[in-house]
Amino acid sequence: MLAYLLRRVLYTLPIMLGVALVCFALVHLSPGDPLVSILPPDASEELQQQLRELYGFNRSLPEQFGLWLWRALHGDLGTSIATSRPVITEVMNAVVNTLRLSVVATFIGFVLGCLFGFVAGYFRNSWMDRAASLLSVLGVSVPHYWLGMVMVIVFSSLLMWLPATGAGPGGSDHWAWDWEHVKFMILPAITMSVIPMGIIARTVRALVAELLDQEFIVGLKAKGLTAFGIFRHVVKNAAPTALAVMGLQLGYLLGGSILIETVFSWPGTGFLLNSAIFQRDLPLLQGTILVLAMFFVLLNLLVDVLQTLLDPRIAR
Repeated sequence: MLAYLLRRVLYTLPIMLGVALVCFALVHLSPGDPLVSILPPDASEELQQQLRELYGFNRSLPEQFGLWLWRALHGDLGTSIATSRPVITEVMNAVVNTLRLSVVATFIGFVLGCLFGFVAGYFRNSWMDRAASLLSVLGVSVPHYWLGMVMVIVFSSLLMWLPATGAGPGGSDHWAWDWEHVKFMILPAITMSVIPMGIIARTVRALVAELLDQEFIVGLKAKGLTAFGIFRHVVKNAAPTALAVMGLQLGYLLGGSILIETVFSWPGTGFLLNSAIFQRDLPLLQGTILVLAMFFVLLNLLVDVLQTLLDPRIAR
């Protein structure tokens, strides 16, 4: 098993290098001058040249990539063009907020998805199966940014039960797990949980239905094992796949929350990416994409390790 885990870690290194190269290349393929957001309209050629030298835009692309990668390995992602603050500080503050929201949303989606999936799988072709399957299809099909706006209209504007935007009375810098702050998280977390709930429910439903037809389950029933004992065997065999799906969904939520965070003005990586795109802040855009991509790669590695621990048959 140790050799298998070491191979998985070694396979991750070239993937990280490829991700860094793609992040750098995609940002530089976009047209326009990244310094246009801070240069005055009547800026002299000398001032433009000084700023390009300061941010390294006067070098060739291979030199810029090598210098950027070397600094990134040492924890330096550059300086934001728009705010003049270190990119790593901006990104990590946003990552903490997005991770906080994504973990809550993934937990809600995982619990509800497993519940609906097990119910649909155990009671196949019944009204409960059809109802749970309908909810999972709706969860995957409904655009989450539209759902977020509908929830704001209903629960914030009409009913006035929950706040619509922000991260609490003190902002994200003074976050605390109390009701005054948590109530700002409820609407975006529920909105984000809809898609993973639908995907996990459909996956678990298919797994449970397939497992119940397996010969070892039929044999356990013939031996007189209780329903709870059979349920334990089904959960044990379905757990590795469900865990893998949950890990992937958490990674998707970390990188794909830009629309939801924009709708709810949640100060996470999605909101930061949106601001960096409109301000054409290349260092901030590169740093945010790189950190999110590395989180996704490391999260997949963690899921592989957990799957191996849950199912030793994987380690070969």
